Amino acid sequence: MVEPPLVRRAERLAQELAFERSCTPEVGRLLHLLAAQRGRARVGEIGTGAGVGTAWMASALRPGVPLYTVETDAVLATAVRELFSEDPDVHVLGGDRLELEAEAPFDLLFVDASAAKADPRTVGLLAPGGTAVLDDLTPGYADPDPVRELWLGHPHLAAIELAVAPRAAVLVAVRVR
Repeated sequence: MVEPPLVRRAERLAQELAFERSCTPEVGRLLHLLAAQRGRARVGEIGTGAGVGTAWMASALRPGVPLYTVETDAVLATAVRELFSEDPDVHVLGGDRLELEAEAPFDLLFVDASAAKADPRTVGLLAPGGTAVLDDLTPGYADPDPVRELWLGHPHLAAIELAVAPRAAVLVAVRVR
C-alpha cells in the first residue's frame, strides 16, 4: 500500500519536531484498514504524537466521520492541529484520555499512550461493537504484563494479539458487552 499524502506530511512533521515515537507503517496500514470499514461513525485516538496514526485513519474515513485525538504535549497538539487545519472532521484536543470522554463512545479507538493502555477506564470509551487497537507490544513477551492481562482478559472484550512485524505486535479488541 502506498502511504497517503497526509501520512507523508505527518511523518515530515515528526522529523521536524524530532518526535521518534510515531506509529510504524505496519500499524498505520492496520489503522487505515480498520478506519475504512463500513459503519464507522466516530473515531478516537489517545496519544496523537505528531499525527502519523491520525493521518492514517483520517485518510481512510468517509467525509463527515469525526476523528477526535488527544495529546498531552501542548507543542505537539498545536503542531498537529495546524497539520489538520483544513480537515473539519479531525479534532485535535490537548490533555489526557479524560478529554475524550465527552466525545465517546467510539467505533474505532487507537490507544497509543502508555498510561491509557493500562487504565481500565479506557475500555469504557468504546461503543458496543467498537474496536480498539493498542500498539508498541513485543511479540512473544513471556513476563507478566498488566496491559495484556487487562485487554486480553477483560470480560467485555474479545481480544487478540497480532504480530504486525517480526519485532512488533498490537492488541486488537472488540467490545462485545
